[in-house]
Amino acid sequence: MPLPTIFTQEVGDQIIARINQLTAQSQPQWGKMNVAQMLAHCNVTYEMTFDNKHAKPNGFARFLLKMFVKNTVVNETPYKKNSRTAPAFLITDAKVFEAEKERLIQYIRKVYHMGASAFEGKESHSFGPLTSEEYNNMFYKHLDHHLSQFGV
Repeated sequence: MPLPTIFTQEVGDQIIARINQLTAQSQPQWGKMNVAQMLAHCNVTYEMTFDNKHAKPNGFARFLLKMFVKNTVVNETPYKKNSRTAPAFLITDAKVFEAEKERLIQYIRKVYHMGASAFEGKESHSFGPLTSEEYNNMFYKHLDHHLSQFGV
């Protein structure tokens, strides 16, 4: 069953409304990250999409990611609780809740203002070119997973 389309303002605003239900005191239902770290963790996906902030994997690592990780990230199947994450997504230092929350909201708005067509065939940081559907699944299910982790 297709996931909601984050490239629409309606779905983007629904995600933003869920983010706005979080507080600096929100507690996870599973996992080790606090709410500010979770928001920073979610921002990494968009940093890799829009910002030149993270080193790209070398050719061999990229091949392995495409072979063994890509399908899990871009398909419609929800993530399992306490799934392993890539090193770039591990957030262990203190983060500022309001700053991370605002960054994530701005990234989501950017995605839906750009629309699905801007992502069709766009080169991903780790997996090579993706379809807009694959980008949608990657963006939406990751956010849904972590917002559910915090009960919103």
